[in-house]
Amino acid sequence: MKRVNKLSNEQIYVDSAILLRIANQAIREAKAENKKLGIPEVFFKNGKLYYVSLNGEITTERPDIFKRNEA
Repeated sequence: MKRVNKLSNEQIYVDSAILLRIANQAIREAKAENKKLGIPEVFFKNGKLYYVSLNGEITTERPDIFKRNEA
């Protein structure tokens, strides 16, 4: 890993931490809302899509809730 020198303007670090906190809160809220609506979590790893069902099971099979709107 390449070493990067510390920036002289420390406000950049403070602002970055604030933005990260806001983003993490938004993610938690979106996950909670999706769970209420029965929408599974989705993540991408090693070129594959994975789905996490409400019971915690991880699968690569597309859940029915995502198949409903297919033409």
